[in-house]
This record gives sequence, C-alpha cells and structure tokens, in this order.
Amino acid sequence: MSYNILLFDLDDTLLDFGANETESLTQLFGHHGYTFSDELFGVYNSVNKQLWADYENGTIGLDVVLNSRFSETMLKLGEVVDGPAWEKMYRELLGTGNQLHIEGALEVIQSLSASHRLFVVTNGITETQIKRLKISGLFDFFEAVFDSQSIGYSKPSIAFFEYVMNHIKDFNRREALIIGDSLSTDIKGGILSGIDTCWINRKSQSSPADIQSTYTITTLVELFAICPPNLTK
Repeated sequence: MSYNILLFDLDDTLLDFGANETESLTQLFGHHGYTFSDELFGVYNSVNKQLWADYENGTIGLDVVLNSRFSETMLKLGEVVDGPAWEKMYRELLGTGNQLHIEGALEVIQSLSASHRLFVVTNGITETQIKRLKISGLFDFFEAVFDSQSIGYSKPSIAFFEYVMNHIKDFNRREALIIGDSLSTDIKGGILSGIDTCWINRKSQSSPADIQSTYTITTLVELFAICPPNLTK
C-alpha cells in the first residue's frame, strides 16, 4: 500500500510530553508551595487520566477536564485551590517547555515531508500544541494541525476524523495513514474511520483483539519501511 497523506499524533509520538509534563508540574506545584513528589503525581495522574477518558468518551467537555483537574487533585489532599488559575499557569509552562522531539522525530519528519503530505491530529489544546511544535522545529513540515479544541470533537470519535478528512484537499482514505502511540485514541480512531494505522509500540504492550493496528513499529525510523521517503510527491 502506498501512503501519501500521513496523520501524526503529537504527544509521545513526536514530542516528549512525559518530560514536558513532569517539568511543568514540578514548577507549577513548586510555585504554589508544594513539593511535586511521586505520591502527588500519582494522585494527579489518576484524576487527570479519568477526566481525559471521560472527555474522549464524550461524557464531559474539554473545559471540565482543564478547569477541574487541579482542583480535584488538591481536594483529594484536603486543599481547596483555584482550578482555572492553576490550569492557566500550567498551560503557559507546557507551551514554553524545552523538551523537544522524541529521538529521530525531526529527521523522520524532515525526510518524509519531501515526498508526503504531513498533518498533525491531536487531542491537545490549540495554542499550547502550536507553541510546542514551533519550539521543536517541526511546525513548518506540516500542512495543517488539527486539534480537538478547535474541532469540537476528540479522537477516537468518527466526527473528529470526518472533520479532518473534509478539510484536507483531495483526501483519499486509501492513501492515508494514522501514526500514533495510543491504541485507544489513534488506532481505534483509524479503525472506526476506515483509515489504515501505524501503532508506535515503544513499551512492547499487547493490544486487545478489537483494536488491531495495520502496522506496528517500535521506533519512528521504522516508518521508512512503510512510507519510503523517496516517493514523488
């Protein structure tokens, strides 16, 4: 199969969100007088993951995720804080973080951009993701960035990918490939939308029977075997 349109997830696919998140949270909690320990991260991570899962399932809005994750985290620790104010500072820290691309990302994207049409598909926040892409040096290689905040739907919903397909000129499902690290959003979204997928499985995880990716790789460089960078654009 020859793919011309490549739809890349962003966080933990091209950009090291984990490192960015840890540094930003450390600064955020430190600013408010708290030491960001493993225990505190465990509480935050549990709250945050559940809120994002609810959002991706369509049961809550994005504003609920963003404006309540810190207030809910601190409430579990017996503290009342201004959730939206904490979120505002956190977004600013994320958007200016110096953690750049995952190893090999810049080289792979630069090579593929010479022969393929590249797009970002992310559940992140518009302003933050654009800033991070620009800081990383990846931004100019993509034709467009599609994010859940702007679209109003999130991966893996069909509505998200229908929007993407309708806003890419000359889009052809048979020539498109979704590349991402998340089975529940990237790969499931591709399956629901009838688009081939490439799962970046860096941690040797197993996949459920109902979410089987078209391709599985462990590093971004392996993408060259699926999408040779020397094709005529």
